[in-house]
Amino acid sequence: MIARLRGTPVANRPDGLVLDVNGVGYLVAVTPAALRRADTRGEVTLEIHTIVREDALQLYGFADADERELFEALLSVSGVGPKVALAIVSGSSPADLRRAIAFEDTARFEAIPGIGKKTAQRVVLELKEKVGIDLVVPVEAGETDGHLVARDALVELGYTVVDAEKALSAVDPSLPAEERVREALRKAA
Repeated sequence: MIARLRGTPVANRPDGLVLDVNGVGYLVAVTPAALRRADTRGEVTLEIHTIVREDALQLYGFADADERELFEALLSVSGVGPKVALAIVSGSSPADLRRAIAFEDTARFEAIPGIGKKTAQRVVLELKEKVGIDLVVPVEAGETDGHLVARDALVELGYTVVDAEKALSAVDPSLPAEERVREALRKAA
């Protein structure tokens, strides 16, 4: 199994990033965070998940071990394959996804193309049961989730939950909720 690759990005293709490691070019399907890391450095280290099939050897690359662990947890959910798991991990930060699982926020997953209501419910249910404490982010009493506050504000302004999630996915998650809403509205205009 290939667990980590360090090399120089040589091509960015629609199906992934080509990483040159000592003269061998590996095609790796990557998350946006891994792609940003590859764009900013000459040499990059990616965490890798390898899938071996009869007809293919597929490599999935992640910016850090946290992304890879969440991807692997998603693969354990029935009905979630590597492409859907990569789409889920690519849509939000691992901390935001863990928070969505902890809050049973299925709308967060339904906003991702290829995931319906039943799959979103399975993701939340199976990951809470299988991974439990390792995946759930503890939430202090009174602490609010800025993403949920921003999404609810957009819904109040007339957005559907799916459209609000899409709008917020293009906004910096480190911003306060009010700024996220302003930025989402600015980009939509």
